[in-house]
Amino acid sequence: MKPNSGTLVINIMNGGKAEAYEGVYQCTARNERGAAISNNIVIRPSRSPLWTKERLEPNQVREGDSLVLHCRPPVGLPPPIIFWMDNAFQRLPQSERVSQGLNGDLYFSNVQPEDTREDYICYARFNHTQTIQQKQPISVKVFSTKPVTERQPVLLTPTGSTSTKVELRGSVLLLECIAAGLPTPAIHWIKEGGELPDNRTFFENFKKTLKIIDVSEADSGNYKCIARNILGSAHHVISVTVKAAPYWITAPRNLVLSPGEDGTLICRANGNPKPNISWLANGVPIAIAPEDPSRKVDGDTIIFSHVQERSSAVYQCNASNEYGYLLANAFVNVLAEPPRILTPANKLYQVIADSPALLDCAYFGSPKPEIEWFKGVKGSILRGNEYIFHDNGTLEIPVAQKDSAGTYTCVARNELGKIQNEVQLEVKDPTMIIKQPEYKVIQRYGQVSFECIIKYDSTLLPTVIWLKDNDELPDDERFLVGKDNLTIMNVTDKDDGTYTCIVNTTLDSVSASAVLTVVAAPPTPAIIYARPNPPFDLELTGQLERSVELSWVPGDDNNSPITTFVIEYEDGLHEPGVWHYQTEVPGTQTTVQLKLSPYVNYSFRVIAVNEIGRSQPSEPSEQYLTKSAKPDENPSNVQGIGSEPDNLVITWESLTGFQSNGPGLQYKVSWRQKDVDDEWTSVIVANVSKYIVSGTPTFAPYEVKVQALNDLGYAPEPSEVIGHSGEDLPMVAPGNVQVHVVNSTLAKVHWDPVPLKTVRGHLQGYKVYYWKVQSLSRRSRRHVEKKILTFRGNKTFGMLPGLEPYSSYKLNVRVVNGKGEGPASPDKVFKTPEGVPSSPSFLKITNPTLDSLTLEWGSPTHPNGVLTSYILKFQPINNTHELGPLVEIRIPANESTLILKNLNYSTRYKFYFNAQTSVGSGSQITEEAVTIMDEGKMAGVLRPAVGAGKAMASRQVDIATQGWFIGLMCAVALLILILLIVCFIRRNKGGKYPVKEKEDAHADPEIQPMKEDDGTFGEYSDAEDHKPLKKGSRTPSDRTVKKEDSDDSLVDYGEGVNGQFNEDGSFIGQYSGKKEKEPAEGNESSEAPSPVNAMNSFV
Repeated sequence: MKPNSGTLVINIMNGGKAEAYEGVYQCTARNERGAAISNNIVIRPSRSPLWTKERLEPNQVREGDSLVLHCRPPVGLPPPIIFWMDNAFQRLPQSERVSQGLNGDLYFSNVQPEDTREDYICYARFNHTQTIQQKQPISVKVFSTKPVTERQPVLLTPTGSTSTKVELRGSVLLLECIAAGLPTPAIHWIKEGGELPDNRTFFENFKKTLKIIDVSEADSGNYKCIARNILGSAHHVISVTVKAAPYWITAPRNLVLSPGEDGTLICRANGNPKPNISWLANGVPIAIAPEDPSRKVDGDTIIFSHVQERSSAVYQCNASNEYGYLLANAFVNVLAEPPRILTPANKLYQVIADSPALLDCAYFGSPKPEIEWFKGVKGSILRGNEYIFHDNGTLEIPVAQKDSAGTYTCVARNELGKIQNEVQLEVKDPTMIIKQPEYKVIQRYGQVSFECIIKYDSTLLPTVIWLKDNDELPDDERFLVGKDNLTIMNVTDKDDGTYTCIVNTTLDSVSASAVLTVVAAPPTPAIIYARPNPPFDLELTGQLERSVELSWVPGDDNNSPITTFVIEYEDGLHEPGVWHYQTEVPGTQTTVQLKLSPYVNYSFRVIAVNEIGRSQPSEPSEQYLTKSAKPDENPSNVQGIGSEPDNLVITWESLTGFQSNGPGLQYKVSWRQKDVDDEWTSVIVANVSKYIVSGTPTFAPYEVKVQALNDLGYAPEPSEVIGHSGEDLPMVAPGNVQVHVVNSTLAKVHWDPVPLKTVRGHLQGYKVYYWKVQSLSRRSRRHVEKKILTFRGNKTFGMLPGLEPYSSYKLNVRVVNGKGEGPASPDKVFKTPEGVPSSPSFLKITNPTLDSLTLEWGSPTHPNGVLTSYILKFQPINNTHELGPLVEIRIPANESTLILKNLNYSTRYKFYFNAQTSVGSGSQITEEAVTIMDEGKMAGVLRPAVGAGKAMASRQVDIATQGWFIGLMCAVALLILILLIVCFIRRNKGGKYPVKEKEDAHADPEIQPMKEDDGTFGEYSDAEDHKPLKKGSRTPSDRTVKKEDSDDSLVDYGEGVNGQFNEDGSFIGQYSGKKEKEPAEGNESSEAPSPVNAMNSFV
């Protein structure tokens, strides 16, 4: 055994015999926590015995007879590979007539004179020992007799009419049929009562071997091989039974438990026959292993209750039957560990915008820790549909946006402790090709350039690669790769192709392609290429019953060689005037032997083809009428499907007149009930494609066949198909309907399948009807809208998604066949548990005063349970938009208004409001509002402020309330009013007073001009296009003053929200375009109409 390893090395290169090590080996690994064992390993030495000597007599065979040359190789380990060769070590050719069987024998369906030879040699190759054994040559002599008698098919192998075969699940099923006969029979395979499996069925050895890979129990059944030639057919039925070595349904998994916890080990396996389950503990049968009071064995399950650290052990589950066994180890580890996060701290994740982001939080602990994710240092816990939380701790953001970037914190906690870890997420702009290469046509020896201009994230480093026809560019100095283009100098014909620009970054990849077509310069003088002229002088010779020879003279090729001649035929008897494709021959050939069908009046024509196109058809040849014969084939697509519960409709695709082979085409329709000892019932019908059998039992299987015949006789015996009479509605409803509520929006329904006999048709599935009866929170009924889910096949359970929380539902189940639905099961009532509520329907903030605000709200549209309370959080926002301390208030669920007092005056507040049920908090809505300004108090007076306790906060001195500042602003306002009055007087007298000229004269860009057309105030602009006001502009956009309103108060022209003056007297702020003030409701807010604010709004 290798040191520090469990590998056992057996080396016989330096002596020793392999037979000495033959046996069964098993490995055991053991430490103080338990013992694990491996599967049994069987070692057997390879063997390649010599051929037993035997005296081989020459084989003398009459021409046309069958022959079998037996190989009988020696038994080796592993079995040898068999092949036949001659004395020159050349493989003997095989065909439909001569082929090698699965047992190595060489089969001749019929011998021919060329089969005479004295060196038929069978070889056995033993791959493991790299040796080849040779059987003594076999001599075959074929003697001829005239005439050679044709023979119906007879099966050489297998013998008899039936045989059986057992195969194991998952292996390869090989079935073989080799037949004798002259002409050589063709082999056809069918499965009785079913179809051969698609994608797993293969035919080998000229269709003599049927191969089905990865077989399962569904492949059991009767397989029929049919050997057929023109004289008749023979068949053999092989009954296949698929057994199965044990295979896992649920293999036991390792358990990590904390002291005092419960757990289970489950070992479930299936097979045919059903495997036996046995348990071992540390490699010892559990019945004689040391007793553990926390352990109880219940068949295929071990139940652990209140485990202790001494309960740690390795358990083995053995599932075995006569075809094999399974062995699995499962470690039960009892330990107590605080949480550990295995993901490195501050790990950086980078993703492209609009793509998924996966943030890992690998953890370990016992008991299993709970995982929570937060965004930012002080962010709230992440919830909602925009995130997916995986069981392994990974956080998935399905569609990462730019605002998804930042720091994410993962917290793992259990009873023994808590730990957290931060990771970083960066979201990059996607890489794009903003100008793609375009299709180019260039003359030979010219120059061409493809552009590939890209746009990418500035933090990523792109690489640009050019490909030609999905391969690297040729190593040629004519190809010049620039920063954003590819140039090809001195273009040649080999440069023709598709060129692709690929842009790669570490996070994404994009590509674009264009085709380059290289053309030659027009020759001087130009050669005219055209389609060929039609052939002529068509002649028929060598007329036989089933063949004729056609010859013709080609027309001019018009400078482009003729590549192909296409031969078409017309059936003047059945389809006059319609030409059909017959065959085609190379352009160097001017004669062809054509195969003909009976009872057809043939005419032929020939079409020449070159690179330019097809010629006109030649003139038709003379007509040739072939003799009548029995039909060669039977109708295809035969089906038996009932249209009513008491009939069977047999349909088929009729033969064409071309296929009829003679006059008087009719069909013999035969049927009998399957699995009942009934005789065939037959009827001969005219040339139709349907026959209805009445008075049948409901949905009974029938064997059906349709045979063609004409005035000269019957077609070969047709194959049988399985059909069914008509379906009827199912008789019974599914029973034992059970509902398991998974969560507040999902339920799982189970039912017992109905007996197949009561389905009375093809089982299509089950339908579950379910509907909401009432909401448990509102106790109000509404219009019942039934929903239907269909589960295909013989399923016995299904999931009901999209349920409403805290509601009462009813459901029933019905079975469905091709006819319709069966009766409904009794209605089953179930209830969904509570969920988190939706957000409150509205939040209004009204009645602002100096130190209070009134809040009104509406209950959630979807409470999803019994509301327990409302949660209100609010915090002040200062002039720089920074948030102050957060205050939280819990409000009883029956309240709908609240008055907040002791607030700071003239202060903006942000509110967060949500409802709660016993399950948790719902989504929140937010609003903002402002308390009004204190006009009657002097600056510096202290007011109470909202805080954690009853602490008082001092009010900051507002410069807008200082006396000297108010006086200064009044003087400025008075000056502006005087200027406005002068403007109005001059305008009324007919003069014009351009304010902009006044501004230019006084070099004061802050004063707004008046529009000359209507006297309103316009936006100041140096150009025709409207630019946004710069910071410091005194007049908001779209502000106008009408002549008749000139005596109105200045307060009407603006809202002074957040307006302030700096110490140097300049004004900053944001303005609204509304003329009238509105009360502060919802998200809107207002300030008291003080003179200062009114002046701020207007100036």
